[in-house]
Amino acid sequence: MSLAPVLDRIDADLGAATERLMTLLRIPSISTDPAYAADVDRAAEWLAKDLASMGLEAAKHPTTGHPMVVGRGGSGDRHLLFYGHYDVQPVDPLDLWNRDPFDPAIEETPKGRVIRGRGSSDDKGQLMTFVEACRAWIAVHGALPCKLTLFFEGEEESGSPSLVPYLEAQKDALKADLALICDTGLFDSRVPAITTMLRGLLGEEIIITGPDMDLHSGMYGGAAMNPIRVLSRIIASLHDDTGRITVPGFYDGIPEPSDEVKAQWEALGFDEAAFLGDVGLSRLAGEQGRTALEMLWSRPTCEVNGIVGGYTGAGFKTVLPSKASAKISFRLVAGQDPLKLRESFRAMVQKMLPPDCTVEFKGHGASPASVMSTEDPAFEAARQALSDEWPDPAAFIGSGGSIPVAGYFKTILEMDSMLIGFGKDDDAIHSPNEKYDVESFHKGIRSWARVLDALAKTDAP
Repeated sequence: MSLAPVLDRIDADLGAATERLMTLLRIPSISTDPAYAADVDRAAEWLAKDLASMGLEAAKHPTTGHPMVVGRGGSGDRHLLFYGHYDVQPVDPLDLWNRDPFDPAIEETPKGRVIRGRGSSDDKGQLMTFVEACRAWIAVHGALPCKLTLFFEGEEESGSPSLVPYLEAQKDALKADLALICDTGLFDSRVPAITTMLRGLLGEEIIITGPDMDLHSGMYGGAAMNPIRVLSRIIASLHDDTGRITVPGFYDGIPEPSDEVKAQWEALGFDEAAFLGDVGLSRLAGEQGRTALEMLWSRPTCEVNGIVGGYTGAGFKTVLPSKASAKISFRLVAGQDPLKLRESFRAMVQKMLPPDCTVEFKGHGASPASVMSTEDPAFEAARQALSDEWPDPAAFIGSGGSIPVAGYFKTILEMDSMLIGFGKDDDAIHSPNEKYDVESFHKGIRSWARVLDALAKTDAP
């Protein structure tokens, strides 16, 4: 099957494709708010019907929460699973939006035409780039270029409570050679990217308790142990003077990126000064001797996300508090076991406690990093396909964040994921006035058509 007429079809059908996206964007599928449960279901029903209208076998699957949508079609040696989510974030604060978030429209901006509306980038616009690529293949050739399962979730923005049970129950039906995930973005406006490294996440809350009650600092100051003082010493000890994290065993087993990957990152020309300058900073604060991209993509972190203790209201109160607490998160990379690191961190804190102080720990998630094996020739084939569409060559990159579904596909479905998306850093996802560039939508559809063509011609592992 030839690619060229598929690309021509995409160009000719862009107006209709955009209107289909607008129709989906008008459905307020806010998964975290029970008041919108019927709308979430309506979005799932719309997607199932849209896939069926293309000739795919499609259905809405109930869960204990919001439904999953699964579509199937095509044939061939390589079986691909595509994942996206159709639920969206709440729109608050509504008064900061320039228009009704569920009345999407094309807007002209200094940087080009954009699709404005909640979900336009995260993730309905991204999801529909893939659906429209499939539609073009079927319209031109009467079939998809390979065997394909499309899997859409309705709870990603509310913690995915039904996802793991569903994957475990449907393991045989969903397992494929490779997963495709669209919930990422471009490296910049000219450089497409395939994300192959996702950091894991470990969240810990520590609560230090000293005296039985808050004390008057004039009566007890100096004589009684202050939990804020203890907490401050613990926090200060988590990094040494070179920026390295001091939790015992923290760096054990962490691999270095290959020379080839480092060369790709170097070729991206990442502007560290501009990256920091955009948020009012000027100096890298992580491990000495590391570039910003290494810190963000291939090195672990320890960050204090919040501290509470004593009187924090208006004015002044000379109190010696009974309790002090902090929320601390660790971004993890390949080779790190979050549960072992939790034990090591807690043991470190316990050893630092002085007499008369106790500590309570609360865990807030523990997920490992996901690293994809680019030895599968599909990765290089997809990179070349993206490079053919965009001005600059595509690159394999890492992500400083975490996308749990990629880890679940690895542990439950036993397959790697290829993360390709066309969002931009200024899309304002999760924020008022979310947008998706028309160029991202158009070239995203063309890109997925190219990737499907390339993968269909690449032998399965």
